[in-house]
Amino acid sequence: MRVKGGVVQRKKHKKVLKAAKGFFGARSKIFRRAQEAVLHAGAYAFVGRKDRKSNFRRLWIMRINAALQPFNIKYNQFIKMAKTKNIKLDRKSLATLALDYPKIFQEIVSASK
Repeated sequence: MRVKGGVVQRKKHKKVLKAAKGFFGARSKIFRRAQEAVLHAGAYAFVGRKDRKSNFRRLWIMRINAALQPFNIKYNQFIKMAKTKNIKLDRKSLATLALDYPKIFQEIVSASK
């Protein structure tokens, strides 16, 4: 018996076109172009989720380095001193301390010397 797939195909097309809503030009209107665009968007989103982690790490390093300027210490020297003194704080928490609690950060810097 022959089965017609019109209902399933329409559902698939509507799903893709809904995902492509807001895309430029034909990429939001024509199914073929929309499908390409949605696939690429998904790939970029996947890569972006991985990139975000390194971007945040870079930001934390910049903040720590900026907070170390008044102490005339470079970031890499501080990290090495902190490791030798067995100060086990990650970069995220160090950056938060440097930004929000400068007194506590100053104590950590003096402890690492």
